[in-house]
Amino acid sequence: MTLVTWKDLVIDAVDAPSSAEFWAERLGLRRELFDDGDDAVLRGDDPGQTVWINPVPEEKTVKNRVHIDVRGSLADQGGLRRLSEPGQFSWTTFADPEGHEFCVFDSDSVTAFKALEVDAVDHASIAAWWADVVGGDLTHHPDHGYSSLENVPGMPGEGFDFAPVPEAKTVKNRVHWDVVLQPGVTTDDLVARGASVLRPPLDDEPWTVMADPEGNEFCVFPPRE
Repeated sequence: MTLVTWKDLVIDAVDAPSSAEFWAERLGLRRELFDDGDDAVLRGDDPGQTVWINPVPEEKTVKNRVHIDVRGSLADQGGLRRLSEPGQFSWTTFADPEGHEFCVFDSDSVTAFKALEVDAVDHASIAAWWADVVGGDLTHHPDHGYSSLENVPGMPGEGFDFAPVPEAKTVKNRVHWDVVLQPGVTTDDLVARGASVLRPPLDDEPWTVMADPEGNEFCVFPPRE
C-alpha cells in the first residue's frame, strides 16, 4: 500500500517574486504574490501543478541535487547561462537567474513541466523506495544507467528520473516536493519504511519535514479531509 500522494513542488529563492515570474513563464503557470510581497505561488488548472516559491536568505552554493525539466522553446531562454554544449544531449541545460540548473527539451508548442530529476548515489534503490511510498510505474534503465518513476498519482508531467552521481548529499536541497498522507497513515509509517523526521509540525506550520533514505527533504501534510 502506498503511504502518500503527490501534493506540490517547492523552490527556494532569495528573490521569490522574481523567481516566481521566471518559473511561471517556463512552466506555463499563473503567478500569485501574497500581501507580504515575499512569498509567491504558481498555479495551474490542476492542484498537482502548484509550485510554491519559498523565500530563503542563503544563496545557492552547490549544484542542485534536484532540478526541473521543462518542455519549452530554446529561443525563449535568451540571456540565460547555458551549462551544456549545443547538441551535447537531447536537452539543453541552463541556469535560472539564481543559479538553479534546469533542462529544456525543445518544443515550439508546449510550455510545461516535464519531469523532476533527482541525483542519487543508488538510483535503483531510491527510485524503488519512492515507488513503494508514492506509487507510479517504476522502470530501471540499465542501458542508460538511471531509473524512472512515471505516472505518479497526482503528479504533473512524466514523473521522476533518478540519475547516478558519485557524491553524497551535503546541503539542503533548494528544490523539494510535498506529499499528503493517505487516510489512516502516519509519519511513523514513513519512518518504518526508512524515512527520518527532520522537524515535527509547528503551530503555524502543520506539516512534518522529513528526509528519504538518501537525505532528500520532503514535507508531509496530514490526510485530506
